[in-house]
Amino acid sequence: MAEEIIEETEIRPDGSKRIVKRTVEKGVSFGSALAMVISFVTWKSILWAIIHGMFGWAYVIYYFIRYR
Repeated sequence: MAEEIIEETEIRPDGSKRIVKRTVEKGVSFGSALAMVISFVTWKSILWAIIHGMFGWAYVIYYFIRYR
């Protein structure tokens, strides 16, 4: 997962400045990636892997409850 740090300047009412850093995460979460791998290995379908990747951790938990 790639992270990008965005830096903003906040100007206070007294005229002083404060730098505020915020982190923005981009990319696929670990839960989504794990769900896609489990789905593809189990069902051998890219379409199902994409669909299950959208559900992320929910599919991972469902899979382990149902099939393990």
